[in-house]
Amino acid sequence: MDLPPAMRENAGMSCKSSSAGANRSAADLPHLWLPYTQMQTAPFPVEAIRTSGSRITLSDGRELVDGVAAWWTACHGYSHPHIQQALVRQASDMPHVMFGGMVHEPARRLAARLAELLPGDLERTFFTDSGSVAMEVAVKMAVQYHINRGTHGRTKMLSFRGGYHGDTLGMMSICDPEEGMHSLFAGVLPRQILADLPVDDDSTARLEALMDAEGHTVAAIVTEPLVQGAGGMLFHSPDVLQRLRRICDRYGILLILDEIFTGFGRTGTMFACEQAEIVPDIIALSKALTGGTMALAATVARRGVFEAFLSTETGKALMHGPTFMANPLACAVANASLDLFEQEPRLEQVARISAQLQRELEPCRGLPGVKDVRVLGAIGVVELENIADPDVLRRAFVNQGTWIRPFRNIVYLTPAFTISEEDLSLLTASIVTVLRNNA
Repeated sequence: MDLPPAMRENAGMSCKSSSAGANRSAADLPHLWLPYTQMQTAPFPVEAIRTSGSRITLSDGRELVDGVAAWWTACHGYSHPHIQQALVRQASDMPHVMFGGMVHEPARRLAARLAELLPGDLERTFFTDSGSVAMEVAVKMAVQYHINRGTHGRTKMLSFRGGYHGDTLGMMSICDPEEGMHSLFAGVLPRQILADLPVDDDSTARLEALMDAEGHTVAAIVTEPLVQGAGGMLFHSPDVLQRLRRICDRYGILLILDEIFTGFGRTGTMFACEQAEIVPDIIALSKALTGGTMALAATVARRGVFEAFLSTETGKALMHGPTFMANPLACAVANASLDLFEQEPRLEQVARISAQLQRELEPCRGLPGVKDVRVLGAIGVVELENIADPDVLRRAFVNQGTWIRPFRNIVYLTPAFTISEEDLSLLTASIVTVLRNNA
């Protein structure tokens, strides 16, 4: 796949303007501590000053096409005017107020709309401000659900290899310990139960045998539906979710779905669990909830889960309450994001992106070192045998005028749903070019 003229021009300009900082490392950046970064050896980061649509403008004048939508959040693109208008209106009225003993219209409206959108009787929303904390609350709900019902000993979570649910201490305990980021904390973390996803008859039988042996200690099964994101963009079929739903029902435990990444259209339906036609007991949402504009997350429970907390005993209440819970500014922005899903053809755009990704990433399959190419909804993945130095590829993508962040052994795209065909082609062309040149 040849680069279009505009991309060739971008690439040349990028090489020239980045040469001055070539010998600097992230350690030369004063005061900041960057995520997932060995700052002693990582290159000095680029600096963003403006965003619009699927474009990021850097301080040196370069413009990059964003292939990852700000860690999968900016589903409507950056700086959408409808979201910006909602932000300004709410900021002028009431940017924040405590949610303890007080409610407000943006949160009431958002919770009602989520209940309408989600399947089944997922109807009670507990707001937090990050995906990790939303999952912490889901786990806390699950354990206390059993305690409140008088069932003791169900304190463990069963999660799956390849899974990732956040970086807080509790969530690290249910991530795949071989995933790499959390291995240093193995002696500190609570011991949970790890299994293989039931993707076929053999793995299903192993999971059922594990449940026969240890199911009495399990409060909930936790998984990411259809896509295990940070674990390597690993896909599985809707049948897996149906098996998990049946197992949870059989053993009297809850099913928690982590839709932090997959929620709000990313896999081709509004929520990934819709493709399996199942209803989880608890679902966690964040990332695209506000269209990538504000920090907000939601843990939504089914009616029966919520009812287990209703009592004359104060001790049976859910004792949790983040300071910025249900921040009015964030709730107003989330409502504006949901307006856009109603008013603009987001799922049709996802279908168009999916078809284009399948077509334009397919040439990667024949490149040396490429293990697999796969697409689901607005997720495109090129899996390599290995990536010796992700920073080398990241710099190469910037030099092509694109913002693409390889990790583990994958190069992936999760663009905004509003991305133009031309910009998406720039992204796919840059992947083909960079992988061919770095084979």
